[in-house]
Amino acid sequence: MHILKNPNFNFIKYRWHALVLSWVIILAGAGVVMTKGLSLGVEFSGGTIVILRFDAVPGIDQVRSALDKTFPGGGQGVVVQRYGDVSQREIMVRVPHVGKESGTELVSAADDVTKAIAAANLGKFTVEGTEIVGPVVGQDLRTKGLLATVLSLGGILLYITFRFQLSFAVGAVIATLHDLLITMAFLSFFRYDLSLNVIAAVLTLTGYSMNDTIVIFDRVRENLRGMRRDNLNDVVNVSVNQTLNRTIITGGTTLLSVVALFFFGGEVLRGFAFVMIVGVLTGTYSSIFIAAAIVTFWRHGKGGARIVASAPTTAPSARTAATARQRKSSRDGARAS
Repeated sequence: MHILKNPNFNFIKYRWHALVLSWVIILAGAGVVMTKGLSLGVEFSGGTIVILRFDAVPGIDQVRSALDKTFPGGGQGVVVQRYGDVSQREIMVRVPHVGKESGTELVSAADDVTKAIAAANLGKFTVEGTEIVGPVVGQDLRTKGLLATVLSLGGILLYITFRFQLSFAVGAVIATLHDLLITMAFLSFFRYDLSLNVIAAVLTLTGYSMNDTIVIFDRVRENLRGMRRDNLNDVVNVSVNQTLNRTIITGGTTLLSVVALFFFGGEVLRGFAFVMIVGVLTGTYSSIFIAAAIVTFWRHGKGGARIVASAPTTAPSARTAATARQRKSSRDGARAS
């Protein structure tokens, strides 16, 4: 199946434009994180989440006022927001601190929330779910999430260095870091919580983006064997164009799936699906514009040296072949005499 017939786009020509666009997004995301902070889910920050379903949903301000009378400091840090579809009539209350991480004190904040709502006479409600994470567990999950991301990038670097060359590995890892930073920027723009679901999506998109990048790198390596006299930029352009239909089809079908998950997967999977949507788009973009461009920068920085395509066997040089023929002729002459 071909979406584009014989594509011949000059992607390398626009590599600087792509890099500038990426830096603008990354720096804008960093600015949002510095000013507003990164929104951490309850798994990483510790706290209590209570999901309440009402017969008739009260106003958010009414719920917040009821909680201000119960929690110290006027309810500072308590988050109240609508949860899920409007027809479900649900409200989420998140209390950031749960106190000591032992015994029944972990559930005291959840009990305080329900008592405060009941005392305010905001209507009949039921508790649909409660999630409680202590600060020690939250810190442990943060550490393990960061470790999982770092180890995955290290494994990618080693694999591609072994499978291709160091320049390819550097390009692939930089493209993956680019995808992670762009994703974190969009999380900060839209104020999605960084939760375990989001970390799972980040690791998933890391593998997805890497798959696209390796397909392009493999085609570059194949073309280098038949285009040894061509400029490296031309080889990369040809390779990206040859794999473009495959990239569009793969990215398009994956995008359709995660968009459906975003709209119909429910509130619990909303953050996961959002990260996957951003990841599929930026992963496809980085495979085309960033990863291969980094390889060209690397090789040109080495004095314009060409990449030698790895092959199981190498053909003997002309001088070696001539020497072998000369030795064979000498042996034949000795036998004849």
